[in-house]
Amino acid sequence: VLSPAGASKQDIRQRVWDYLEGSGLAAFPRPVHGRIPNFEGSHQACCSIRELDVFHKAHEVKVDPDKPLEGVRLAALQARKTLLVPTPRLRTGLFNKIVPPPGATKEMLRICATSQGVKDFSVPVGLDGKARVDLVVVGSVAVSEKGWRIGKGEGYADMEYAMMVSMGAVQADTPVITIVHDCQIVDIAEELLGDHDLTVDYILTPTRTIKTNCKRSKPQGIMWHKASYSATGNLWVSYEMLRKIPVLKSLRYREKQAGKDVLLKDEHADLANAAKPTTLNEKAMAENTRPQAATGSTQIGQQYVESDSLSPTLERSGTLTTVYVGNIPPSTRVSELKHALREFHVTPVRLNWQGAQHRAFLDYKDKATATSAVSSLQGLSLRGKTLRVELARNQRNKGQVEINSQK
Repeated sequence: VLSPAGASKQDIRQRVWDYLEGSGLAAFPRPVHGRIPNFEGSHQACCSIRELDVFHKAHEVKVDPDKPLEGVRLAALQARKTLLVPTPRLRTGLFNKIVPPPGATKEMLRICATSQGVKDFSVPVGLDGKARVDLVVVGSVAVSEKGWRIGKGEGYADMEYAMMVSMGAVQADTPVITIVHDCQIVDIAEELLGDHDLTVDYILTPTRTIKTNCKRSKPQGIMWHKASYSATGNLWVSYEMLRKIPVLKSLRYREKQAGKDVLLKDEHADLANAAKPTTLNEKAMAENTRPQAATGSTQIGQQYVESDSLSPTLERSGTLTTVYVGNIPPSTRVSELKHALREFHVTPVRLNWQGAQHRAFLDYKDKATATSAVSSLQGLSLRGKTLRVELARNQRNKGQVEINSQK
């Protein structure tokens, strides 16, 4: 595929997709437009990874979930390597580790390498999972022999890599491989690339293995201050992206706690307002740093119940939905959890802190608000431990106990 002078990233994608479909090279799932395209010969291209020293030396391999990379996932499982696959669109976390059943046959490993196998035979790896990735394999729509890569335009591979840098899972010399058809190798103008764009060190096709010797630096981590993936190809982390990717929100909180500048571009415009509590509930909790001084709050040993005194009718109505927060590290203070809840904009109507049991219960006004809070808090860690966050079981009975505890 020829890349004309002045072509944009989207122009190049469209030409590659059109050529694959028009030449009969496109493979399931069809059409390939809008995807990391699968192609005839993808399995053959994947198999050539076994010939690379970087594959043999790797213990932990991260492979994207795209169909044309299925053969690499299989090769990693057959070689008994730890296989990490990003969760689709990062909805529920960053990685899933594929865990084949004991004594898995060759056929079972093939199933584990498929998209369905990734769903059925995986366990989540949180931000504190201590992942140490030795090799990264990504899909591409187009790539140059210099190692410059164009994805399908949503930026997830770039974001995943930047998140891995931020959590210490990859190093500057961690090799990156892509699998493409020969026709996907095109000339890409350097001015199309941004600081966020991931480059590759090896290109595998059905007929060639190319070592790019790419000198361009890979992303150095999350660039919180830049702009969001859009039609122009720019990157910024926006409120909308944080809403869609809970694990990104958790990573931002961790980096903020470590003293890093994580101010979003959107926040410059409303910095004065962002520094203030945004709801009456948040204001009540922010001001209530001493439980003894708060209306409707009690401190009993390490159990502490704080209510929003503005909502007594709602509290008595029994309509609240409760969220369970577990795996809270010993010596964690209730103020640390409250600070995180304000950061994530999920302040509850009432907080029941049970530090001695390493847990807390958060009451929200309805199930929709509670469910949204659970999604936002997925992957949240305090003092190096990922918290367990889910809707509490037996809502009615537990809620009655908590209400009674305040009398």
